[in-house]
Amino acid sequence: MRVDLDRIAAVIRETAAAEMVRQFTDLDPVDIGEKSPNDFVTAVDLAMEARFAKRLPDLLPGSVLVGEEAVAADPGILDRLAGDRPVWVVDPLDGTANFASGYPLFCTIVALVVGGETVAGWIYDPFSERMAAAERGGGAFMGERRLRVVRPADLRDMNGAVYGYRFRTSDAYREIWGRGRGRLGHCFNTRCVGQEYLARLLGRAHFGLYTRLNPWDHAAGCLLHEEAGGAAALHGGGPYRPLGPRHGLLVAPDWDIWRRIETDLIRRVPL
Repeated sequence: MRVDLDRIAAVIRETAAAEMVRQFTDLDPVDIGEKSPNDFVTAVDLAMEARFAKRLPDLLPGSVLVGEEAVAADPGILDRLAGDRPVWVVDPLDGTANFASGYPLFCTIVALVVGGETVAGWIYDPFSERMAAAERGGGAFMGERRLRVVRPADLRDMNGAVYGYRFRTSDAYREIWGRGRGRLGHCFNTRCVGQEYLARLLGRAHFGLYTRLNPWDHAAGCLLHEEAGGAAALHGGGPYRPLGPRHGLLVAPDWDIWRRIETDLIRRVPL
């Protein structure tokens, strides 16, 4: 299936400009809520998802949409990923807590899933106006620039993210990163998975370990990372799929570093 990456990118930019950027500095506190403790939603999340629900299916007749906010209201919508129709998977505002706090580190993530496999993906930062896009087998691009993940010559120069309480409180984690920068570099979590994928695509970050695998967070990012030459797999070594296990993903610049992190951290932390 061929996808017009630029056409979808234009829809993403237009939607972000109309809702996200316009309201960032003027968001009314009454428009901020919680779906569950520390899981925020704003009127902007809802308005953007509503726009995507109207526009994206029209660009691919027969397609349907799975959005983070729609699934929060009706978890059965996730079953669309198991169907025969193409599925747009949308996180309209990734990094909602940052957005609601007035911290400009958030983005929009869109993926197209066909037959249970991600075939295209986009991540957009509305402030830098950087748009990363990929189609399976066609490479990852930011405009005309082909994106490549980077492996530092010295692994202490790596930057990455490690999520999950059991990992971050483990003896293995303290041994590697307890004093800050360790033998596998430095860890930071942005509270915005999409921005972390962008940082890896730009060579500013290198690895990420994630314990919650909502498809709207990782379907596009995993594809982009792989199309940029990176290694991505579940903690047991299996491939990531949008409708698969909901926890346990590791991405790295190459399989050597992937195996080092798996050996030095994942295998040493009890399930």
